[in-house]
Amino acid sequence: QLQLVESGGGLVQPGGSLRLSCAASGFTLDYYAIGWFRQAPGKEREGVSCISSSDGSTYYADSVKGRFTISRDNAKNTVYLQMNSLKPEDTAVYYCAARFDRSGYVCYSGYEYDYWGQGTQVTVSS
Repeated sequence: QLQLVESGGGLVQPGGSLRLSCAASGFTLDYYAIGWFRQAPGKEREGVSCISSSDGSTYYADSVKGRFTISRDNAKNTVYLQMNSLKPEDTAVYYCAARFDRSGYVCYSGYEYDYWGQGTQVTVSS
């Protein structure tokens, strides 16, 4: 069974940190571009960060630039999203998505990804 599983979400105070993990099972992430998305209640899903399959090129939304870091460990078949200096507006369900890609393209629109995880809740509140 091919699937992505996110973990690492939780409740954190403003200014705190969390590291989300996106682990693949049933396939290897080596040739997959990965995107992190989030969706807050009553809001549309938004792209947060992406990483290419080839050279590790990355992209960050302006809202998280300088605070979040995406990385991948192909040996562990896992992609991470390190989130620092968290703000209440970062509260959302976070999803990872994978798209088979050998072009080195960094980010795709949500509908272009092949696999999605089930999501992990991140709540930033005092």
